[in-house]
Amino acid sequence: MVSAHFFRAMPRNRARVLQQLSRPHPRAVKIAAQCGSLAEARALLRLARGRRSVVAVPMGEIALPARILALREGSALAYASIDHATAPGQLSFDEMKDLYRADRLTRRTRVYGVIGDPIGHSLSPKMQNAGFQARRIDAVYLPFLVRDLKDFLAAIGPFGIAGFSVTLPHKERILGHLDGCDPLAAAIGAVNTVVVRGGGKLYGYNTDYVGVLRTLERRTPLAGSRDLIFGAGGVARAVAFALAQAGAAVCVCARRPERASRLARAVGGESIARKRLRHEFFDAIINATPVGMYPHVQESPLEARELNCRLVFDTIYRPRVTRLMQLAARRGIETVSGVEMFVAQGTAQWEIWTGERAPVDAMRRAVLRALAREDKEQSHR
Repeated sequence: MVSAHFFRAMPRNRARVLQQLSRPHPRAVKIAAQCGSLAEARALLRLARGRRSVVAVPMGEIALPARILALREGSALAYASIDHATAPGQLSFDEMKDLYRADRLTRRTRVYGVIGDPIGHSLSPKMQNAGFQARRIDAVYLPFLVRDLKDFLAAIGPFGIAGFSVTLPHKERILGHLDGCDPLAAAIGAVNTVVVRGGGKLYGYNTDYVGVLRTLERRTPLAGSRDLIFGAGGVARAVAFALAQAGAAVCVCARRPERASRLARAVGGESIARKRLRHEFFDAIINATPVGMYPHVQESPLEARELNCRLVFDTIYRPRVTRLMQLAARRGIETVSGVEMFVAQGTAQWEIWTGERAPVDAMRRAVLRALAREDKEQSHR
């Protein structure tokens, strides 16, 4: 095998590189290149299409989905590390084979994914793929690090993407690229679920709304309650609409007061300045910001003295017990993990895409196993 690695950037003239590597008439040619976009990753994989002796290895975190799809796209081999990944965009052998089933993907396999920046923390692939495997559905769910929405949207057709989840920072941005939207998602002004319909038409939904209701209704009566949402982004909007529809008095506090005011007005609620929090009392406080999310696990969006409430719900699910929840527990306040919301919104997404009832238990177990494994690893460090 003759190989060439381009660690800094994709070579401009890929066809010439392939031609030069083929001159000694090797049994196989491998080209590995750093890809700064999905467009570059697709271009690299095209070198292998129709050529049984060409190995194409897209490198870099943005190209990770293309690495998983390499065999399906025609590459003679795909690379995975034996144990843990040693470079961005790499996967372990177990992940490639068991989680993503890279060796069994065909053109008939439906491709789904999650788009966001960052995306490495997401447990959605473990949850959604567990659902597909439990129901024996020929589908795969991939993580897409997306900094440029247009780059991802251009890959939907070539990769055969049938639907995708949307996380930070794209929940509001994606609206401008949709061909249609569920009325509730349009009212919320944020989308976390997209279905790709005939002709590549994109239709948006919001299942965060469902996740909030299913999570909080099990813990506390919402009708007549007074609840504070900390944050004013896409997740906060879903939380606000869910609480308002359930009959709660919604209060909003955010780093940007003007955004908090706009969201409060949209649901007939009240905007509250940060300095007032220590003097107010709420039935529930909901963190709808990413502050405290892995790997910044020592951070908290609020101070202990600002937690004047009966219940604290952190929409972050990784770590399972956040710094905010620890502060609340020390004050004797009931806490709710974002894991419950994460599973509820994720299973709702799965059902929208497949039209089948989700294997909720299998999907929840996959998430809890991953979190337990992570907690164990953290405790050994």
